[in-house]
Amino acid sequence: MSKPRVKVPKKAAAGDVITLKTLISHTMESGQRKDKDGAVIPRKIINKFVCEFNGNIVFSCDLDPAIAANPYFEFKAKVNESGTFKFMWTDDDGSVIESEKAIEVA
Repeated sequence: MSKPRVKVPKKAAAGDVITLKTLISHTMESGQRKDKDGAVIPRKIINKFVCEFNGNIVFSCDLDPAIAANPYFEFKAKVNESGTFKFMWTDDDGSVIESEKAIEVA
């Protein structure tokens, strides 16, 4: 299973715009290579990334086969209250890798 790395500030003031960073190590497969027996290795890429804050989508994107093997995202979000960011990466096989980070807003 892939292991995500996520950076979210621990604290912020109400109304602050914060920077969120994510990196996930993932064994990607384009679906164009063949194994030693000549069979096509099935495509296996992360095809969707979503970030939610307290259940509301903050950032979302669909990914194409040309994405890097270890996709990195950096984006900003405005926080008005304390809560939890939830990060979700969806793979071609339907599996979802999740990570959560809390932030305290004063």
